[in-house]
Amino acid sequence: MTDKTLQTLRDRIDEIDDTILGLLNRRASIVTEVGRVKKQEQVRVHAPQREQEIFERLEKQNPGPFPNEGVRAVFREIMSASLALEGPLKVAYLGPAGTFTHVACLKQFGTSVLAVAANSIKDVFTEVERGRSDYGVVPIENSTEGVVTHTLDLLAESPLTIAGEILQEVSHHLLSRSGVLDDVKRIYSHPQPVAQCRAWLERHAPTVPIVEVYSTARAAELARDEPEAAAIASDLAARLYGLAFVQTRIEDNPSNSTRFLIIAPRAPERSGRDKTSLMFSIKDRVGALYDLLKPFAEHGINLSKIESRPSKRKAWEYLFYVDVEGHVNDQPVKAALDALRPHCHVLKVLGSYPISG
Repeated sequence: MTDKTLQTLRDRIDEIDDTILGLLNRRASIVTEVGRVKKQEQVRVHAPQREQEIFERLEKQNPGPFPNEGVRAVFREIMSASLALEGPLKVAYLGPAGTFTHVACLKQFGTSVLAVAANSIKDVFTEVERGRSDYGVVPIENSTEGVVTHTLDLLAESPLTIAGEILQEVSHHLLSRSGVLDDVKRIYSHPQPVAQCRAWLERHAPTVPIVEVYSTARAAELARDEPEAAAIASDLAARLYGLAFVQTRIEDNPSNSTRFLIIAPRAPERSGRDKTSLMFSIKDRVGALYDLLKPFAEHGINLSKIESRPSKRKAWEYLFYVDVEGHVNDQPVKAALDALRPHCHVLKVLGSYPISG
């Protein structure tokens, strides 16, 4: 390809980019008008169902070769910036900046959101409960390490509802200032990433001390300040703290992923492809758990998860957390819950929300 041909192609790309820029600003003008109308009619600024409809419509219409994953990522950012024009959207997440919860927050809400780092999962709930943030993002389970029990306990007590879920692939990277493994004299990270990278660490850094800290972001911060230290953390942490990659993707399980929940004061609209999370405690008797699960089978409802936790109210009393397919207002789900209620000490619907993916 000659230089002249290459320049011609680049000129055509520039023309297309100029057109895209013009269209983005036209879109932004309409969004501003939408925001004015919402304010007059006292309608909520953020409409997750509308966003999902846009994603699905565009992906269905996309002829390629631009991939659907790219379409979703581009329009995620367009909608994030557009929403910021309508009014600031605040989302609390388990901080500090650079954690995997931060990564999930930006994936769901885009980089134009006002992301608020909280010191603990409890603080995320508090931020939303007190109206200081519109949403919260908290981890609920990892494919390797299992459920985050503290989140389950808080859901049982909180007035908030689950408004959505985020499935985030978790890739752990070894980061340092130099990017050279021989320079590393100690490695910082949270206990979970350490456990998820155990085989790689034993093979490539068997004599390097591992120092556990409260978050991967704190690990990255320490690695930034200590020339002989490294951190196991996210690529976002590498960018935020100015670290180089010693080695990418050191997790033992290449399918490692974490599920996060979006918590909010109000439930989202029904999407037609929903999941409902429940919490209940049972009366202790022979066959009690069987009787509780039976209504779901009788009404053709699939249970995608069941988890038990001590109730903390009475010795040997347990709370069960169940995810079922369907919305709480779907007739089969309503019928199953009506049959379930008489057998429970407590029955709480934690939320009905769109299934991720």
